[in-house]
Amino acid sequence: MSLIDQVREAGIVGAGGAGFPAHVKLDAKCEYLIANGAECEPLLRSDRRIMEKNAPEIVEALVAAAEYTGAKRAFVATKSHYEKAVEALKKAAAGTGIELHLMKSTYPSGDEQTLVYDITGRVVPTGGLPLDVGAVVSNVATLVNVAAAMKGKPVTEKTLTVSGAVKNPVTLEVPIGTPIGALIEAAGGFESGDAGDYEILLGGPLMGFPAAGLDEPVTKTTGGVLPLPKGHKILGYKHVDIGRQSKLAKAVCCQCSMCTQLCPRAALGLGVEPHKAMRALSAEQGKLLGKFNGIFSCCDCGLCTYFACNFGLSPSAVMGSFKKALMGQGVKPKKETAGRADPALGGKKVPSARLLSRLSLAKYDRDAPLVPFTVKVSRVRIPLKMHIGAPCKPLVERGASVQKGAVIALPPKLDTGARQLGAVIHASINGTIGEVSSEYIEIRAEA
Repeated sequence: MSLIDQVREAGIVGAGGAGFPAHVKLDAKCEYLIANGAECEPLLRSDRRIMEKNAPEIVEALVAAAEYTGAKRAFVATKSHYEKAVEALKKAAAGTGIELHLMKSTYPSGDEQTLVYDITGRVVPTGGLPLDVGAVVSNVATLVNVAAAMKGKPVTEKTLTVSGAVKNPVTLEVPIGTPIGALIEAAGGFESGDAGDYEILLGGPLMGFPAAGLDEPVTKTTGGVLPLPKGHKILGYKHVDIGRQSKLAKAVCCQCSMCTQLCPRAALGLGVEPHKAMRALSAEQGKLLGKFNGIFSCCDCGLCTYFACNFGLSPSAVMGSFKKALMGQGVKPKKETAGRADPALGGKKVPSARLLSRLSLAKYDRDAPLVPFTVKVSRVRIPLKMHIGAPCKPLVERGASVQKGAVIALPPKLDTGARQLGAVIHASINGTIGEVSSEYIEIRAEA
């Protein structure tokens, strides 16, 4: 069985972000193969712990992927202060030809396109992929799953960090579909009070989004669970009213353009101009966006909102609303670069510690050791859409017994008989199938 077939059957998707099916990404020819261990979001520790524990598996998968893709150079990119991870990677990579690319702790250092530029000197165009400039990028957790797939093991668990306002921040490896309330319990519970006093972010503090509740399940792409006290500064940015933003922009936006000057994608010459988005919003004239193609290169890092704007506005949310509106009108990005990368790009990277201080998050920047997950989970609810592509179709019915690793859902078929873009889903625990809906499959644990 080929590497791509092994990856496909294991149900691997990009573990660090949008969840693009890995068998599609790796089925390519490239010059550069990059393992992303930069852990873009502050407060998270999962990639660091994975590299410390699984460096040999990361290297094994990189070597296999480099052979399949024909990559001339392969890198593991991570931060220099991840000393234990760096030591483990150097030891595992000795004699393999795999190189380490070490970075400072800045945000968003793990941005895929910035990483590609830092290593290759090439700019991924708007509307394009790293492959357009000869590169393939995979998260280190994805590569650990690839190494497991080479031994016949599918994706049934996810490593993630539980931090923020909990008593004992931890990094855990948990069954997919585990309710996040169980993870908070494993971290000692909320630092004080009860659940009603907190809002929970899934992912990192900047690009993460509010959870629906304690029953929200862990998916293949969940990187973090971060409770924060209600009223915390950063939570206000997670519930932006565009109408109110328009009024605020009319009142206080002075078009200083700091949001654009500090935008990492603007620095790559991709024409991302959030100050023009604010101008168009406040004047209610879409034509003021200028060359709007750059909107599609916005990576939603939020740096323009969280750090650049001195008036508390949310340019990132406004950019997102314009992007959504354009896509709703059927507008697609034109594959192009608007200009040259800024020679001062390196000096525009924001130190993570400074960003955390600005956002009143420094107190939560604590160690989160990898510990065994010991909380007993009575059931898991596994979403049928955890990836880019079509939701999977269940293969099981209520009452059926399943073993961990069994295939329980597949991407739907096209008229041609081929399957749509998606990823196989496996049972994450032994148990009995409970509810099967259009959104998830429930598995009740064995007594």
